[in-house]
Amino acid sequence: MLSLKGKIVLITGLGQTTDEGWGIGAAIAVQFARQGAFIFGGNRSLSSANRTKNRIEEEGGVCDVVETDVTSSKSVKSLVEQCVQKYGRIDILVNNVGRSEPGCPASMSEEIWNAQVDINLNSLYLTCHHVLPVMEKQDTGGVVVNIASIAGLRYIGKPQVAYSATKAAIMQFTKATAIIYADKRIRLNTVVPGLIYTPYTRALAQRYSPGGDEEAYMKKRDGQVPMGRMGDAWDVAKAALFLASDEASYITGQKIVVDGGITASTGRV
Repeated sequence: MLSLKGKIVLITGLGQTTDEGWGIGAAIAVQFARQGAFIFGGNRSLSSANRTKNRIEEEGGVCDVVETDVTSSKSVKSLVEQCVQKYGRIDILVNNVGRSEPGCPASMSEEIWNAQVDINLNSLYLTCHHVLPVMEKQDTGGVVVNIASIAGLRYIGKPQVAYSATKAAIMQFTKATAIIYADKRIRLNTVVPGLIYTPYTRALAQRYSPGGDEEAYMKKRDGQVPMGRMGDAWDVAKAALFLASDEASYITGQKIVVDGGITASTGRV
């Protein structure tokens, strides 16, 4: 069950900034490698990507990483070409990059808005732009798993209009593209994480917590979840694994929400 043995996985945003904890991209890469996949990763920071690469190789897995600017078509094209040059195909694409900046339309600068659209949305377009033609030529087709956020479904307690807008756009991009490619043996689905505890969460706490009280910020996030706690990167990785696996072969254009019940509740924001 859920075997990815021999599958070639291209993933963006797999870097790990610290040896402490797990980010979503790193957990997905490790989880897929544990199921037998060969990982080929693109990441802005090569040192962060190498941290994940080392974790995979310590467990006997296979991982290559390439320094990649996912907002640059030239850089993404090079990433895809290097993966195809080594393996001859791409079976699974995982789009995981994302960044949140605070601000409403009146207060957010145009530069920040455009940068958010670039990193969160244009990056996904660029990977699909270069990967989908590769998958379309393959007899086995391919699978795309995009990582969005419940911020694209509802307001989650902090002003981040660009992040919310781009994450909502990811879900619709995935749905529309899934229908376009449904008869080409290519499936596209989205994992929609809720409040997930990762090293990046600490960075968010520094931006959003009143008076810099990180612990209070974490407790507030736990309190927002009907289950009483934030999820972790492995909760997201396991959902991504299911969607990438053959067990999900009749599922396309859909989303799996991994949020401990937030979007099913009126909740507390």
